[in-house]
Amino acid sequence: MKYRPLGKTGFNVSEISLGTWQLGGKWGTEFDHDVAGETLEKAFDNGINFIDTADVYKGTESEIAVGKAVKRAKNRIYIATKCGRQINPHTNENYTPEVLRNYVEDSLRRMDIEAIDLIQLHCPPTEVYYRPEIFGEFEKLKAEGKILNLGVSIEKVEEGLKAIEYANVTTLQVIYNIFRQRPHELLFPRAKEKNVGIIVRVPLASGLLTGKFSKNTTFDKKDHRHFNREGKFFDVGETFSGIPYEKGIEVVERLKQILPADISLVHLALKWVLMRDEVSCVIPGASRVEQVDSNVKAADMPQLTDDVMNKIEDLYNEEIRAMIHHKW
Repeated sequence: MKYRPLGKTGFNVSEISLGTWQLGGKWGTEFDHDVAGETLEKAFDNGINFIDTADVYKGTESEIAVGKAVKRAKNRIYIATKCGRQINPHTNENYTPEVLRNYVEDSLRRMDIEAIDLIQLHCPPTEVYYRPEIFGEFEKLKAEGKILNLGVSIEKVEEGLKAIEYANVTTLQVIYNIFRQRPHELLFPRAKEKNVGIIVRVPLASGLLTGKFSKNTTFDKKDHRHFNREGKFFDVGETFSGIPYEKGIEVVERLKQILPADISLVHLALKWVLMRDEVSCVIPGASRVEQVDSNVKAADMPQLTDDVMNKIEDLYNEEIRAMIHHKW
């Protein structure tokens, strides 16, 4: 495993880290604490030292499992969690310093830790980024020793550009993958100038970039890949990166033709993200142990050639750019 600085946090984190939206079983299934524990332990054994969770993942069960597993870990594990998505309705008016403080304190109790290494606002409404009192509350929490760093999980490039105007924002979490290339044009260079770490989520486009799906693949009714394809419950960009499913399947077939010999599409997609030196880490999810073993192999892959990178860019410009680029 290789490690990179996480912006101005002072942490060196594993290039391949772990997202826990799927922890304890795939989307739509009941949470299995045994599977969750085994998955986390496998991640630690593979050198992963950064775990991203949230207070809404699997109805708080993800945070509980992470807290238990980290206590058993032999090495220093950095915990990142998120707050704000419990707010319902999820509107700017309902974001208050008091509400967010309560969520932070709930997460501390749930994970049974003294301080959260990285707390992230969880894709707040755009208006929240224009409210200094929200960001100021996290300075108070830091002074009280309840958090070490503040980050923001964003939906749009413009939100990231606004967030990094606040000096206490140390990281941005953003969707970035072969289907979502806009962030590297402006956001990544600006973040690098301010020494803000980039955490990449949804690197496999909700599984599309595994190459294992077809037009006939079905998903559980409780799986967001079934119920959120039109963005009825949260931002549509979180589901298949906002790509219409059938279109994604078509583009994946063309990507397979670009694959170098002996490289899987999963590893190509993860390595493509890591080709950007502004990226601190990528956080693919894993619903079972075997997926962790697969994901970490991308860290040891050689750099992708200019020819492969150029072909991927050409495919994006030809098939994806017009429908996606301007939205996020």
